[in-house]
Amino acid sequence: MMIVSFLITAWVLSWFKFEQTFILAFKELFNKEITKASYYFIFFCIGAIGDIALLCNGIYYDKL
Repeated sequence: MMIVSFLITAWVLSWFKFEQTFILAFKELFNKEITKASYYFIFFCIGAIGDIALLCNGIYYDKL
């Protein structure tokens, strides 16, 4: 569920041109060109890591 939350967050932030700022900052910090697809993929990965962390902590397991 965190994957969807992070992708929606990325989409809402793109309304305020955050993806352009993020892409420029990434280029300045790491000297690598990225695209909008990479921007969304990074948010996807962060959400996936969050889901894995919740799964490891037992949040997704049903309480009996």
